[in-house]
Amino acid sequence: MGGAVETKMTVGQTVGQNGKDRSALEALIIGHSPAVVQLREMIRRVARSNASVMLCGPSGSGKELVARAIHDEGIRSGKAFSAINCGAIPADLIESELFGHEKGSFTGAHARRIGHFEASEGGTLFLDEIGDMRFDMQVKLLRVLEDRTIVRVGSSEMKKVDVRVISATHQDMGTAVADGRFREDLFFRLGVVVLQVPSLAARVEDIPALIRHFQRNMPGETKCRYDDAALAVLMEHRWPGNVRELRNFVERASVLYGGETLGADDVAMLLNPTAVLAPRPAAPIAAAAIDDGQPAPMPFAKTPAPGRPIDLKREIENIELEQIHNALDLADGIISEAARLLTLKRTTLIEKMRKYGVQQQAA
Repeated sequence: MGGAVETKMTVGQTVGQNGKDRSALEALIIGHSPAVVQLREMIRRVARSNASVMLCGPSGSGKELVARAIHDEGIRSGKAFSAINCGAIPADLIESELFGHEKGSFTGAHARRIGHFEASEGGTLFLDEIGDMRFDMQVKLLRVLEDRTIVRVGSSEMKKVDVRVISATHQDMGTAVADGRFREDLFFRLGVVVLQVPSLAARVEDIPALIRHFQRNMPGETKCRYDDAALAVLMEHRWPGNVRELRNFVERASVLYGGETLGADDVAMLLNPTAVLAPRPAAPIAAAAIDDGQPAPMPFAKTPAPGRPIDLKREIENIELEQIHNALDLADGIISEAARLLTLKRTTLIEKMRKYGVQQQAA
C-alpha cells in the first residue's frame, strides 16, 4: 500500500515524549524480546506527533494496550482516552456512538447524547476492529478526519473536534482494499503510520515476564510456579489467542492448582481448556523457572540437633543471597525488576548487594 508508512527503525536510547521515564512504558508493554523492545521504541517515536496510527496484529495481541501507551507517552496524555469496538456495535447505532445524536432523532433517542469523538475532545479515540466498519460509515468517518468536524445524528450543526485517532485491525488491510471492502482513501488517512503488534508466538521469550505480570495482584496462595519442563511446553505452544490466551491460562492455573509447582504434563492439560482435569497430588516446592514476585521460602541447609546448634543468622544470609541471585537472573540483571520480584525497594536491594559483594550493574 504505497500511501501508508510502515515504520521500521533501529532501537535507540531516547526517553519518551515530555521526558517521561522509560519504566512507565516498560510497565505497560511487558517483555524484553527484540520484537517488544522495537515496539516500545516505535511507540515513543509516534507518540511525539498527532499523526493517525493504525495498529495491525492478531486478535489478543494487545493492540488496545499499545494504543493506550501511545496516548500516555504523547502530548495528549492528560486528556481523555476513549475506545470503541467497531465490530461489536450494531450497524444502525455506530453513527450515533461515534458522533452522538439529538433527542428524538430516532426511536429510543430520549435525550441528547454526545458521541465518542466529542467525549475524546483534546485526547485520543481508539477505533478497534476498524476493518469491520460498514462501507457507508467509512465515508462519514473519512469526512470527519478530513474536515475535523462532526454532525450529531438528527442535527445540522457542524461541530469542530480535536481528536487523535488510533485504529486497529486483525485483518489484512491490503486485501480488504483490493477486495473493495475498505476504502483506500480512508486507509491512507487512518494509516499515516502503520505499526505491527507482534503475536505472542513471535515473542515467546517474554512468557515468564508476562506470567509474573498476570500473577502480580493474585493472592500469594493462588500463584503457581513452573519448572523448566513446564516453561518449555509454554514456549512451544502456538498461542492462537496470543497474550489474551496466556492471561486466561494463568488464571485457570491459579484456580485449579494455586500455590503448586507445575510440570510439563500439568501445563499441557491446562492449555486445553476443554480437557478433563483431575486433582493432582501436592508436590514439594522446587527451584522454579519463574519467580512470582513472592520468592518461595527455601529450606535451611542444616537442622538443629541435640548439642549441635546452627548459625541461624548465617543460614538466613545464605538464603537471602541465593534469592538475590535468583531474582537478578530472572530479571536479566535489571535491578529495579529484581527488587520488584523480591518486594524490596531498589535502594534496599542495592545495599544488600553491596553487603554480600554481588557485582551487578545498576539498572
